[in-house]
Amino acid sequence: MKVEELFGVRGKVVLITGGSRGIGEMIARGFVENGAKVYLTARKAPACEALARELSRFGECIALPADVSRMDEIQRLGGELERRESRLDVLINNAGVGWVADVAEFPEVGWDKVMDLNVKSVFFLTQRLLKLLEAAGTDEDFARVINIGSVDGLHVSHLEHYPYSASKAGVLHLTRALAKFLAKRHIAVNAIAPGHFPSQATSGLQDSYRDQSIADTPMKRWGHPEDMAGAALYLASRASSFVDGAVLAVDGGYATTR
Repeated sequence: MKVEELFGVRGKVVLITGGSRGIGEMIARGFVENGAKVYLTARKAPACEALARELSRFGECIALPADVSRMDEIQRLGGELERRESRLDVLINNAGVGWVADVAEFPEVGWDKVMDLNVKSVFFLTQRLLKLLEAAGTDEDFARVINIGSVDGLHVSHLEHYPYSASKAGVLHLTRALAKFLAKRHIAVNAIAPGHFPSQATSGLQDSYRDQSIADTPMKRWGHPEDMAGAALYLASRASSFVDGAVLAVDGGYATTR
């Protein structure tokens, strides 16, 4: 089998949540530039629409802004996609948020905000889009759900972002549970656990933290956009057709060797 047949995503229909920046943008570029039809969704419509316009220079990319931390917005997004497509080959649950505070002062609002977006939305958006995913899956080539976790779901972070770590560990185990029960629907579910990548979310970290994280990484660097895009393309392609319930750490060995 040729490389394009194994790793190609041309013609696939893809939805990426949190797709307007950071890891979502890295993944979106990889899919658009390799011939997939990509729908981006994010809470902030201007950013979502601006990136869709930019990526449309390289392929097909459509903005469908939505706040997937809200159940009514999940329902609306599902309806919007159903009006446009008869199937969904790949759902990438990437939207996420963090909140750092001292344990003695951590607010309930911070806990709820993180859990609603990072865990609850992953389950209920997948649930909402089951019919479109089922329509794409076949015996030989399942539809794919790719959940974006974090290495902070694999180890204990230096940061006091309690619900973030808990939520990402939850995403990884939710991935395994969904994989077990959605396989009968011809849907494979896997997760990526990214390490440190340059993004708006990591731009506020102190230089000392960045330097220490690089020192603790066997490959002695942070991730590049193509590292994240490559992992997602693999999990969406025929090359991973016998992979289900897996967690792929893309971290240069940061969490996986500590």
